[in-house]
Amino acid sequence: MAKRPSTPSDSPKADRLSIRIDLSSGARIGPGKIAVLEEIARSGSISAAGRALKMSYRRTWELVEELNRTLGMPVVETAAGGSGGGGTVLTKAGKAVVNSYRAIEMDTALAARKHLKALNRACTGKGRPTKPESDS
Repeated sequence: MAKRPSTPSDSPKADRLSIRIDLSSGARIGPGKIAVLEEIARSGSISAAGRALKMSYRRTWELVEELNRTLGMPVVETAAGGSGGGGTVLTKAGKAVVNSYRAIEMDTALAARKHLKALNRACTGKGRPTKPESDS
């Protein structure tokens, strides 16, 4: 899978949104599960994905299994190990989860941009008088 496109909130000093989607099926999809799926797609391995994300194999597999269960379909397909080694790839559903999440994230970041700027102005004092106004 190709590297995800950068979003308007990717620069180190930029404001950013963290999106978690709660589907009616009970599936909860957020940045952690998406990172796991993207890393599995990149590395072809659940254990390598866990190592890259500084997560145990067990925790990585639990996140994948939770998605499988709550979505009602597998998000990864595994091949058993052996002399040639095993491997893991995203299913069509797994790819759709990642692509849809990233599209929602991008659209939300673009829609929130002006509101984040206004929030920053309000919180940093930019655009407000520097001296208190007198009541007289």
